[in-house]
Amino acid sequence: MKNLQLLVLLVVFSLLLSACGPGSSVQVNTPATSMQLTAPGPNPFLNQPNVGGRIARAGTGFWHGLIAPATLLVSFFSPDIRMYEVHNAGSEYDVGFLLGVALVFAILGFLIRLRR
Repeated sequence: MKNLQLLVLLVVFSLLLSACGPGSSVQVNTPATSMQLTAPGPNPFLNQPNVGGRIARAGTGFWHGLIAPATLLVSFFSPDIRMYEVHNAGSEYDVGFLLGVALVFAILGFLIRLRR
C-alpha cells in the first residue's frame, strides 16, 4: 500500500512540476469540448494596494489559506467573494497561503487519524 501511495505522489509531483514551466501549454480535446491548460501568468495587481490601500502579505495569506475551504464554498454562491487576494506581495503572500492550506489538511488528517 505504501508503494502505491509513493507512486501516486511521485506522479502527481511530476505533473505539478512539469506544469510550472514558463510558457508550457497543453491542449486537451474530447469529442464535445476543447480545453487548453497553461501555466499561470503574471499578476497585474502585484504590489498594488487595494481600494483600502493595503497589500496582502504573509499573515493575510496564511489567514486566507486557513479559510480557503469555506471561502471556496461561499464563492460558488457569491461572485464578489474570491479565495485568493490579487493585491498581494507576491511570493510572501503565496507562502503564507500555502502554509495555511497545508495546516488545514494536516489538522483534518490528524483528526481523521484520531477517529481510527
